Amino acid sequence: MTLDQFRPHVKGIIDPIVSICIKLGITPNSFTVASLLAALGAGVSFFYQNIIIGTILVFGNAVLDALDGAIARAQNTQSPRGDFLDHAFDRYADIFIITGIFAGGFAAWQLSPEMVAYIGVFALTGVLMASYLGTQAQAVGLGRNYGGVLGRADRLVLLLLAGILDMLIPGGVYGLPYLGWVLIIFGVMGHFTAIQRFMFAWKTMK
Repeated sequence: MTLDQFRPHVKGIIDPIVSICIKLGITPNSFTVASLLAALGAGVSFFYQNIIIGTILVFGNAVLDALDGAIARAQNTQSPRGDFLDHAFDRYADIFIITGIFAGGFAAWQLSPEMVAYIGVFALTGVLMASYLGTQAQAVGLGRNYGGVLGRADRLVLLLLAGILDMLIPGGVYGLPYLGWVLIIFGVMGHFTAIQRFMFAWKTMK
């Protein structure tokens, strides 16, 4: 994940919020559920072509998703059950957001209108296969693999940038909205990340 290197710089911002949440008795799982609801809201908003609300809720999903892990680490309450819930909900969050984008018409390419379904499926399979290969490495005893060129944090940042660009510069590039271009990136880089994780696991097992 290319954005992992910036986590230490964000820590100073998150830590005070984490402290407040712990004092209020908010559990990590509460944030996990809230992040899923934010992703669902983002998907619905994109489906109805409300880019502003959709983009805000994508940001909310990113913040809430970061807070659940941060609170668990601060309380030293990490558990397999919490990790399982987090990863399961993250995959549904990906599905909600990506499906909302292409079902809402943001993957409708003026140069090739029939490409909308292909772009959506390409993005979904790329994202899900990259995530699957990371957890499958853990299943065979190699540990969770977060490596590769496109992780979840990278995807969320790209979604935010694309949403902002579509608000500021409607029309996109070559007849495809920026959110549509992001789905193409998800497909290409997602599958490439899946191959990277597969090759790492294959060589490690050898």
